Amino acid sequence: MFSTFAIVITLLLLMFFAYRGYSVLILAPIMATLAVLLSGDFLTSIPAYTDIFMGALSGFLLKFFPIFLLGALFGRLMADSGAATAIANTVVNKLGASKAILAVILVCAILTYGGVSLFVVAFAIYPIAKDLFKAADIPKRLIPAAIALGSFTFTMTALPGTPAIQNAIPIPYYNTNVFAAPILGIIGGTIMFVLGWWWLQSRARKANAAGEGYGQHDDEDVGVGGIDAKTTSVRSIKKDNPEHNDPEHNNAQINVAQSNIASPAEARNTHQTSFMVAMIPLVLVIALNALLTYVIFPSMNFTSLETQFPELSVAGSLGLWSIIISLVVAIIVLIVLRIGHWTNLQKTINRGTYDSMLPIFNTASEVGYGAVIASLAGFLIIRDSILNLNPDNPLISEAVAMTTLAGITGSSSGGLSIALSTLGEDYLRMALEAGIDPELMHRVAVMAAGGLDTLPHSGAVITLLAICGLTHKQSYLNLAMVTMVIPLIAVIVVITLGTLFGSF
Repeated sequence: MFSTFAIVITLLLLMFFAYRGYSVLILAPIMATLAVLLSGDFLTSIPAYTDIFMGALSGFLLKFFPIFLLGALFGRLMADSGAATAIANTVVNKLGASKAILAVILVCAILTYGGVSLFVVAFAIYPIAKDLFKAADIPKRLIPAAIALGSFTFTMTALPGTPAIQNAIPIPYYNTNVFAAPILGIIGGTIMFVLGWWWLQSRARKANAAGEGYGQHDDEDVGVGGIDAKTTSVRSIKKDNPEHNDPEHNNAQINVAQSNIASPAEARNTHQTSFMVAMIPLVLVIALNALLTYVIFPSMNFTSLETQFPELSVAGSLGLWSIIISLVVAIIVLIVLRIGHWTNLQKTINRGTYDSMLPIFNTASEVGYGAVIASLAGFLIIRDSILNLNPDNPLISEAVAMTTLAGITGSSSGGLSIALSTLGEDYLRMALEAGIDPELMHRVAVMAAGGLDTLPHSGAVITLLAICGLTHKQSYLNLAMVTMVIPLIAVIVVITLGTLFGSF
């Protein structure tokens, strides 16, 4: 009983201090140790940290560090090469200010689906979104929701092949790949996109009917390329939330945020990349990933590898290998395409490398916390209650576990990692017993983790609002609608279809 109480208390404290802006790097081990102490097992508090916590942390790093590193580096290269801006400008020019909301959603979706970091996108697109919304006289308070819809929802969790870390985390647990349950993923992603776009358009029409325009915003003293606005956003981050805890969203930590601010010369240089050249690396990430997953790897014989590495699970590794190879090739191609045009390639590579450090260690720390919690006697009660929510359909139990832990941690990858590291084996066993395809389990897990991950304390929400110079009161309702309510509707639809017709 006390052990269960300790788990609940530390989870609530983790959520509270995360909202206050404390780093999960220190929160996770402290809360894990506190949970052990409150459980009355004082002697195991130190080995719980040195063996269980650090063992789980290092295990997560072993599996996923290359993806975090390559993903952050690729995003930085896309931003500094001008490719992200070139894509944004082309989409905006084609659609025009009259379709400002759709333009922002599509730009963010193209970039994030191609592998660009979520907050690199947010910093790059905000100045463009601001100008578009102002020209169309759409309330500025809708900008965060438009950016979040394109970046934090269907391209992050639903669309097959997305290189987002959330889509990679279930791979070693379910022996799947990033294209798991592709049609169901497309259906879920379409629901998020269509309903989210409809919601934002309806809010814009309602505002227009009420005579509400873009609004007066005193902080918008914008220089070349939106530089002053971005500087203001960084000041807001420093003031309101000095360090963010959200693993997959928080490339916007202060030093990363500052590194996104280009000089006027760099801002002008970003327009030199053509749309076609800018799209090549993005297409490569998805296309090469698919080629490796469905053509190259299935035709190869891995017997010699299994002999040389007896503990290697080839089935659980192929999905990760596909992402790693795809990102490496895309990075090399992007660098070569822009040879002679980089402002400072060494600086860009270093920035991209540093961008990956905090997200990967944040997520790994949360996995360590989850491992300690799972070792406590009280966790058996919580585990059994979750697993028995609907014994005949583990999809429901899985969805509840993923989205609840994502909400508590304020992070989809953090919640996903904790849930799968503690319950992944149970869910795989239950799925096989119930005749459910692990690919369906994969897709539901990822989509569900993208539900409650944007509660008000989420680092993603706090940072995005700071970038846009807006408050929770002004923008959170619409942001929550497109990033929580509608994605959860999509999860329900996918679970229903998967239950009736299986994975497809």
